[in-house]
Amino acid sequence: VQLQASGGGLVQAGGSLRLSCAASGRTVSSYAMGWFRQAPGKDREFVAVISGSGGSTYYSYSVKGRFTISRDNAKNTVYLQMNSLKPDDTAVYYCTATENRGILLSLRLRVSATSYDYWGQGTQVTVSS
Repeated sequence: VQLQASGGGLVQAGGSLRLSCAASGRTVSSYAMGWFRQAPGKDREFVAVISGSGGSTYYSYSVKGRFTISRDNAKNTVYLQMNSLKPDDTAVYYCTATENRGILLSLRLRVSATSYDYWGQGTQVTVSS
């Protein structure tokens, strides 16, 4: 599975961006797919994850209520709508996927980068104050 993230850019605080992650090489409709982010000098941080059907979503505390993860299985694509952006949201955003749907049942597993099998190349999001 190859993942291609896009949609990053420079935006002012309070603005919005929508990230896309297109999967290829295999149909990922049964995969859990998510987003992590990494700011300079910091560890990679969980942002959100969505089940294969799209019926279950989970968010980090820092983005809940501002970000929305969704997917279009017909397009093999997952999205991250980011609203009310803050300078602290500045990071490289990575999309990820795993065939192991069981991770969604465990908070510890779904927020851990090691639970995921496939990673995209990252897209830069910069929020200016």
